Amino acid sequence: MALTILEGSTFCICDELGDVDGETEGLFAEDTRFLSLLRLTINGAKPLLLSSGVVEYFSAAFYLRNPAAGGLPTDSLSITRERFVGEGMQDRIVIRNEGMEPLSFELALELATDFADILSVKEHDFSLGDPTRAKPLPPPAHVRFEEEHNQFVLEESNGGIARTQVILSQRGEIEGSRAAYHLELQPREQWELRLDILAAIDGDSIAPRAAERQFGEELTRVRESLAAWQLRVPQIRSDWDDLAHSFSRSVADLASLRMRGGGRAGRLPAAGMPWFMTVFGRDTIITCLQTLLFGPELARTALETLAELQAREDDPDIDAEPGKIVHELRSGRAAENWFRAYYGTVDATPLYLVLLSEVWRWTDDSALMRELKEPALRALAWIDEYGDRDGDGFVEYERRTPRGLENQSWKDSGDSQRFHDGTIAKAPIAPAEVQGYVYDAKLRTAELAREIWRDRALAERLEHDAQELQRRFNEQFWTDARGGYYVLALDGEKRQVDSLCSNVGHLLWSGIVPTERVDAIVDAVMGQDLWSGWGVRTMSAGDAGYNPLSYHNGTVWPHDNSLIAHGLARHARWPEAQRIIRRMLGAAAHFGHQLPEVFAGMPRAETPFPIAYPTAARPQAWAAGTPVLLLQVLLGLEPDRRRHQLETNAPEELPSWCGRSLRLSGIRAFDRQWDVRMERGRVTVEEA
Repeated sequence: MALTILEGSTFCICDELGDVDGETEGLFAEDTRFLSLLRLTINGAKPLLLSSGVVEYFSAAFYLRNPAAGGLPTDSLSITRERFVGEGMQDRIVIRNEGMEPLSFELALELATDFADILSVKEHDFSLGDPTRAKPLPPPAHVRFEEEHNQFVLEESNGGIARTQVILSQRGEIEGSRAAYHLELQPREQWELRLDILAAIDGDSIAPRAAERQFGEELTRVRESLAAWQLRVPQIRSDWDDLAHSFSRSVADLASLRMRGGGRAGRLPAAGMPWFMTVFGRDTIITCLQTLLFGPELARTALETLAELQAREDDPDIDAEPGKIVHELRSGRAAENWFRAYYGTVDATPLYLVLLSEVWRWTDDSALMRELKEPALRALAWIDEYGDRDGDGFVEYERRTPRGLENQSWKDSGDSQRFHDGTIAKAPIAPAEVQGYVYDAKLRTAELAREIWRDRALAERLEHDAQELQRRFNEQFWTDARGGYYVLALDGEKRQVDSLCSNVGHLLWSGIVPTERVDAIVDAVMGQDLWSGWGVRTMSAGDAGYNPLSYHNGTVWPHDNSLIAHGLARHARWPEAQRIIRRMLGAAAHFGHQLPEVFAGMPRAETPFPIAYPTAARPQAWAAGTPVLLLQVLLGLEPDRRRHQLETNAPEELPSWCGRSLRLSGIRAFDRQWDVRMERGRVTVEEA
């Protein structure tokens, strides 16, 4: 079983013994693998597991025992490995003779790396890659040992300058990339070895004494950073344990995903472990929308960062067009071998405008809205000039580079756009939920244009465009089949891609659904084909392409459900919204209160617990944001910008399963703090 620890965009994936030796394991930094092998043996054999686990998101501990190898009596040695990730990685190995007799044995470490870029490693992952067709990874790098500094130096070949230093605290017998220690321990005697592992994409070296001091400072910095983050976010007390524990885990997970580094991007949460430890436009925006209860800082930073990265030129090789919001960033070897910035997303641009407006609604920050007027206008221009590829009034996508994503909505796997009969739709594709995002974005931006930018003509044009979009959308995306619902998309021939998918719930969230069709959409979302009992499935069980284990064709995604719950609440469909909240947080309890990116869509009636998706990202930003938004929905919290008040529109009495009491203190809105209480089912809000 893989175990992961991380700090910012530096992370280590290892096995339960602490060894790194799997094809997709390693120490990664700057989208580059700096250690692909770290194996510990006792008399040539692997230790046996007692217990192991993550201590804090940036540290782990492994408790091991010796195997019966080389004449050693079983269980005569205890072996502890403690690991910390910061700017690099530090391992502390303590081995102790637990027996009554002196023991002689060999402890050995073997090291290697390939400096592979993270996207090439991802291709060997069975979930998000294609191992059967993946290119071979680079050969092991050159390893040399420096006697003077008692360190291994692993150096990139083929003209590269990346390097990994592995500094040893004890001298051993060196043979190639192996260090061996011939030990003799008396009863109860222990021996200790420390490894300081440093990664440098630019080939810089750090002296061993400086490395030891750096790791000490790093550990202090990381712990202080976590403590400061925990103090800034709202504090929860609730006798509904699943809610309290899930909220607290979300706080820790979002702290762990914050990236280090220069510039604004260094303060944003990465999208998710392990392959998406970088800025992702769509994921970043949705995470910020989910976590406005934490205050506006993450969202402001995202808006400013994404504005800086907004495409200025038409570049088919990276699917970029002027005004488009970035899909993902890469660094290190991934930037060299693939791309630094890639723009293959159809929804990040309208969602950027939604986030801009939502920050205004929570802060009334007119200065920020004026500062970001030009990026907003560029985003609007992209929607109309490039997003609408054929002038039919809908936003479509079609990749322009062979190395780009074939599907560029949030369901971006290659087989996600299916007709009811299971056949796959051909691009250009106009996804239903994206039209909802555009509708919402234009109405919201019209409000900004009228009240902040004082451009009444723009406001009236945007409102007219939104009304026309709603009319055309309801004509062309609606079908009367199966009780009536909105289809998944329109394909390149303007045919309805007529599978019933969770995307219809996003339409409730964006507001594009007219009043007379709300009931039909709510019935579709909560009907037995889409509702698994644990959450809303990505595709209905009534469609030929449905598979409860398929990444986007039948699984349950927590972030998807959080937006659907918010949409249901927007239309005062409280029982349905509360059902999603209850079951989603109940599912979280089965995952250690850490919601994964995705889990299987098997029916709750047939499974006593939600079925894990084996390679789901954990932690993942918008999964971590899910309990935060669900709590906001449960309490009915919404800002009133005109009155500078945080208010609740929750029903008069919440269900008994919410517990008898809840307090959420320190919510920040309009530069003030607010406390929310729920006592005996009734929600109240007051200024702190």
